[in-house]
Amino acid sequence: MEPQDLNDPGLRDRAVRAARGLAPFDVLIAGGTVLDTATLELRPADVGIVGPLIASVHPPGGRTDAARTIDATGRLVAPGLIDTHMHVESSMVTPRGYAEVVVPQGTTTICWDPHEVGNVLGLDGVRWAVEASRGLPLRVIVLAPSCVPSAPGLELAGAAFDGPEMAEMLSWPEVRGVAEVMDMRGVLERQPRMRAVVGAGLASGKMVCGHGRGLEGADLQGFAAAGIESDHEITTGADLVAKLRAGFTVELRGSHDYVLPGAVEELNRLPVIPQTLMLCTDDIFPDDLVDKGGMIDLVRRLVRYGLDGRQAIRAATLNAAMRLGRRDLGLVGPGKRADLIVLSDLMAMEVGAVFASGRLVAMDGRLTEALRPDPAGAPTATVKVAPLAADDFRLKAPQAPDGTVRLRAIRGARFTAWSAVTVPVSGGVAEVPADANLMAVVHRHGRRPAVPQVAVKEDWGVWTGALATTVSHDSHNLTVFGRDPADMAAAANALIGCGGGMAVAAGGAVTALLPLPVCGLLSEAPATAVAEGFRTVRAAADAVAQWKPPYRVFKAVVGASLACNPGPHLTDLGLTDGTTGDVFEDAVLA
Repeated sequence: MEPQDLNDPGLRDRAVRAARGLAPFDVLIAGGTVLDTATLELRPADVGIVGPLIASVHPPGGRTDAARTIDATGRLVAPGLIDTHMHVESSMVTPRGYAEVVVPQGTTTICWDPHEVGNVLGLDGVRWAVEASRGLPLRVIVLAPSCVPSAPGLELAGAAFDGPEMAEMLSWPEVRGVAEVMDMRGVLERQPRMRAVVGAGLASGKMVCGHGRGLEGADLQGFAAAGIESDHEITTGADLVAKLRAGFTVELRGSHDYVLPGAVEELNRLPVIPQTLMLCTDDIFPDDLVDKGGMIDLVRRLVRYGLDGRQAIRAATLNAAMRLGRRDLGLVGPGKRADLIVLSDLMAMEVGAVFASGRLVAMDGRLTEALRPDPAGAPTATVKVAPLAADDFRLKAPQAPDGTVRLRAIRGARFTAWSAVTVPVSGGVAEVPADANLMAVVHRHGRRPAVPQVAVKEDWGVWTGALATTVSHDSHNLTVFGRDPADMAAAANALIGCGGGMAVAAGGAVTALLPLPVCGLLSEAPATAVAEGFRTVRAAADAVAQWKPPYRVFKAVVGASLACNPGPHLTDLGLTDGTTGDVFEDAVLA
């Protein structure tokens, strides 16, 4: 098992002999320029590989004895990219489908927080994640989801993890640490559950990763003092520097592009780029993954925004390997693992050859070997909701059967605030304000009645149709947006019928449907097919919604119920407040 596989005496014997010229290499990468992530030098060198091991990095042209030679003339040789925090589920494909796309892009290692499948299926979901990650040319380092649900008391997921569940997962050799700790309030208030969760991670000696969105000052210091080691929830350049100064390893993520220019500006002001800076994708939709890329796209964008390409690659390789405790990764050097990529240059960064543990696994954007099929028995049938009627999505106000009523409302998309609206009521049904929409959340895991919670959502424009999704962070209940109850019911019932996914409806009929039957989150179809289906849904949503970047965008629909974040959110339990912990089952204001 990695990384001990490199310490086979016979392998080391062969590597030493090859390095000394007493035996041939299995593979020779010749004529290239090595990007040394330790010194940041660019130096001409050939790389000799024996099995999964780099045996030699030596002056060019001195050796030709190899079973296979890869010509890297005019190109750079760098370590394989490492994604330090991500959720495979956001790409809506299985690990196999994910590997099919990102390995040719130069990503050879990912740290997967299977938080989403964990929230749907509990320990069985994490076991499936481990099993589904085996036998791929992509190294999948699995972390133990720490927040199932992410906001206990504010939402109900398909399972609940406490200290014993964390200790069990951390005992599995495939699990390398605690995934992002999202219940910030629970950590800071020293609530028993989060003390037990973080404590299990600290006792294991493995990584304890964090989610510190909005934390600053004393709260930020307290979060670190609790044993949280990292954060990826960066909102500004100043926030990035504050997290670095607080001693966090920062996983600068690509999923919030508007943050990156300011982050690069602040990084370039520092005397050095810290070794505690690494990169991650976090959440990336299937069309972006296929069309733009994962980690390679993030590295390219950082370079365009002014970060030195060598620094960007070091953050995505050596810094990441040091964080993961993987001394075999992140460096083109003898004795290291032959996870290598051949790049065109430090700007365009077109990826040619990709090696994983010494095997040529991709060339010029295509895999060079077929992937094994997905393991049998993927978990399906997780949307436990009976068909819904239009009336289920009406805004009820039985306290005021006729007249007017004042209701709590949620204003904003990514950053939310409480609002209030006064609306007419007829027959116990409140009228939706002319400049607002409805949002509904339906529990789908069978742990409570599947009764829609409905609330007014302001500052989302005025929709002319509805969108339903079972990809709804973090409990992944069935979430529906729209104004017309008939449209909302049509979109919701399409997902109930196919086992989950995304659907758009207008005029009472479904206009686009992306089935995601595995946990209501994923498809076993090829990533290109899932990406095409997603494009269709996104286009249909564009036709009925009024987006307003950078916050009121399509991606906001999957995070609108993220109850662990500050401010108001609607969940399957009602209107909640991530700052105070309040839950309002009734939207009516007294």
